[in-house]
Amino acid sequence: MPRARRVLVVGIDGVRLDTLARVPTPHLDTVADAGFLAPVTVADSTPTMSGPCWATVVTGVRVTKHAVWSNDFSGHRLGVFPDFTTRLARQDGRRTYAAAAWEPLVTVADGGPMFRRPTRLTHHAPAADTPQAWEDADEATVRDAVTVLTHEDPEASFVYLGAPDETAHHLGCGSTYEQSIASADRRLGSLLTALRTRPSYEEEAWTVLVVTDHGHRDEGGHGGNSETERTAWLACAGPDITAGARPLRPVRHEDVAAQVYAALDRTPDSHWTLDGTAVPTLPRAVLLDMDGTLVDTEPLWLDAAREVAAAHGHTLTDEEGAGVLGRTCADTAVHLAALCPRAVDDRILESALEDTFLAAVEAGIELRPGARDLLDLLADGNIPAALVSASPRRVVDAVLKTLGAEAFRTTVADGETDRSKPHPDPYLEAAARLRLPPGACLVVEDSPTGTAAAEEAGCRVVAVPSATPIPAAPGRRILESLTSLVAQWRTPAQG
Repeated sequence: MPRARRVLVVGIDGVRLDTLARVPTPHLDTVADAGFLAPVTVADSTPTMSGPCWATVVTGVRVTKHAVWSNDFSGHRLGVFPDFTTRLARQDGRRTYAAAAWEPLVTVADGGPMFRRPTRLTHHAPAADTPQAWEDADEATVRDAVTVLTHEDPEASFVYLGAPDETAHHLGCGSTYEQSIASADRRLGSLLTALRTRPSYEEEAWTVLVVTDHGHRDEGGHGGNSETERTAWLACAGPDITAGARPLRPVRHEDVAAQVYAALDRTPDSHWTLDGTAVPTLPRAVLLDMDGTLVDTEPLWLDAAREVAAAHGHTLTDEEGAGVLGRTCADTAVHLAALCPRAVDDRILESALEDTFLAAVEAGIELRPGARDLLDLLADGNIPAALVSASPRRVVDAVLKTLGAEAFRTTVADGETDRSKPHPDPYLEAAARLRLPPGACLVVEDSPTGTAAAEEAGCRVVAVPSATPIPAAPGRRILESLTSLVAQWRTPAQG
């Protein structure tokens, strides 16, 4: 059964990117390592103030549309361009949640609220305008958020932490500011633990985004045009992003809301006129299936199976033929032996399958559309590629004469791991040879068998079905062809 998609956005106000290099933030590092952490430059047209920046983050449109120009929200257009918790609740009937101590985000103070109609809300105003009061307010906010995230079921949530920003305003960006950032990271850890301890966590696919709105001057304060004030950042991890992924283009604040919608499989309506788009990324490595993915050999394999079956008294049906796609010679031999009317040794069938298929491959093969462009793009980008096939080594080597062995850092053929597809062993072996965790690798597959093997290994998958349909799922993208993947990587959408 498909896993339920869920999203948590944690907004930490006023955290300088350069400070993260000095302050231990193990929980933020966990998110970044599982996906990416990228700088965000506040747009020139946007004042480096919390109101305009957070409005852009949560609405997915720029300041000229949402019209939040300062920390007084009067005159805003948030009714036309609502935050993602309100839009999802009102238009889709989804359960959403917002938690914040800063009053304009969740109350009518100063022209608010920015979060207009989430289905659930938490607000703990600070008792005073002091750094400690803000720490206490954030602590109370997270305490309530942990309860909601653990025991209720919001599909999209936003939790705001304001103490680092207030501390910088009062005391500058010194040691106390750094301690406040460390405390915010500890609170992030509590939120992440809340997700992992949910009773239904194993049946869910969570995307987590952690974002800041602006930086600070050394003495504290912001609102100007210095690089430290205009530099923000976004960390993002989820089932659709490989570990250590690299954004293909500069990341922007307006992309956050778009990323939320993408994580929930919600296609934005064109009437929303979002300025942001989900962030396209490149993986650290690509593991490629061979038959049916890079080369058009699935018909040759199916013909080989039919020929061997016919030689032993059985006519393979279309349904039976679909069952041999993506499988090894040994597995297919067992499959055919059960179908053939006369008893036959599996090893005889296996040998006949390999010889018949190899002869067809050596007679000539064609590349799948986009295969050569994809291999060239990976080589140009210095992205390691591995070939992972359920075919015997003799067949793989024959195909490599067409593909070019130099295109791959390593190749894994049937028989070179304890188990072959549909087991995860071949993909685990390829990742190990590249010295990367499976979660950092993107697999490109054409069959349900290979897709299952890759996902069990812990890899993300792009499926380009050849003969058998493959349904969409978290961590899996379905594309019509390799050409579509090449186009996405060459020309990332800019919104």
